[in-house]
Amino acid sequence: MKSAYSLIFTLLLFSCSSTPIAQEKAYWPDKHGPTLDGLVPTSSAKKLPTEWSEKKNVAWKAPYKGKGHSSPVILGDKVWFTSATEDGKEQYVYAVDRKSGKVLHELTLYKNANPEPLGNTTNTYATPSCVVEPGAVYVHFGTYGTAKLDPKTAKVIWDRKDIKVRHFRGPASSPVIYKNSLILTFDAVEDKQFIMSLDKNTGKTLWKTKRSVDYKDLVDGKPKREGDFRKAFGTPALAEVDGKTQILSVGANAAYGYDADTGKEIWILEHKNYNAAVRPIFIPELKMAIINTGSAKANIHGVALDSTTKGKINSTHIKWSQRRASRYCMPVYKDGHIYQITHDGNLSCINIKSGATTWKKSLVKSVMASPILAGDKIYIIDVYGKATIFKADPSAYKLITENEIAEEVSACPAVADGALFIRGNKHLYKISK
Repeated sequence: MKSAYSLIFTLLLFSCSSTPIAQEKAYWPDKHGPTLDGLVPTSSAKKLPTEWSEKKNVAWKAPYKGKGHSSPVILGDKVWFTSATEDGKEQYVYAVDRKSGKVLHELTLYKNANPEPLGNTTNTYATPSCVVEPGAVYVHFGTYGTAKLDPKTAKVIWDRKDIKVRHFRGPASSPVIYKNSLILTFDAVEDKQFIMSLDKNTGKTLWKTKRSVDYKDLVDGKPKREGDFRKAFGTPALAEVDGKTQILSVGANAAYGYDADTGKEIWILEHKNYNAAVRPIFIPELKMAIINTGSAKANIHGVALDSTTKGKINSTHIKWSQRRASRYCMPVYKDGHIYQITHDGNLSCINIKSGATTWKKSLVKSVMASPILAGDKIYIIDVYGKATIFKADPSAYKLITENEIAEEVSACPAVADGALFIRGNKHLYKISK
């Protein structure tokens, strides 16, 4: 009997000692949420407010310095985002307590003596968004540096400042977490267009794959306009296809599928556009990807993605196409339809089996932030701070509410515990009932 009790005690002790330590929850780990597609988890969607103003349902406003388009991400009780001086000489990382609005970390991560001019008035030096997971915050500023931070202290665990390119129009592609790796995208000018994978623990390069398309832009052996037509700003998506994970990445003149473990190119879809900035989305039940090929006059395609999607694909895999696509905003998907907002405020509902537009609505004049889907409600925030909430209904546009804050908005909203976090151009807002 004594030995039996000893055995039970030993088993209990082993069980207790082997119980994993509770880790912080990644509520909104990526600029497009937990599933990389703008879908709000059900538990938060039910509690998300539908009415607010500067005087109503604003729990707090946290000020920050600098400028940036990077979207907030949420790990545990901290909301992370980046900012930079307008001249790019200083680049910052912020962590704000999501309950109180107190600024917990304000870190000057990089100082740049001679940053490359942006070459436009739209982009910033802090456009790529952070990504987070329990125990890690990954921060990316393109050629200026990539770092892993300790989420408790904001101390740098590793960083890389040796990945040098000329962005020409500024960096914008955000990193993506996959297994033990961090996927980075560089579609710069000259001959620097590639996708690469870093080891999450060490920052060392695991693989690097050059874009394979022939840009057909050489004049006297040099790229036209210094390679400006090779530029893209896209963040990849991940898709489970035929038992393996693919990276879906859109560059100038082509979209690609890569093996996420090795970086090997699986397929390429050539197109004629550049400046791609809209993340693809994958619809597993239909084995289809929604791919936007570039800027305002580009195409949006419904592309079959299955075991036959290999090599150079063409019209055999393009199920449908539409000419007018969004410049910045990723669409959201629900029940066989996507809801797309263009940069100039034209909203449409598209049947993804046929590619037919079921309805259209002109909302606003300018949008940069991607929408989010919370249950059957879609939230769109324009650059003037006006939010339009409408029902995800393929039969007609059905407005629910319109709300406004007094700041410009270019970043995608984030969600945690039924609260909405909106980055204005001067403050981070928490909107909560």
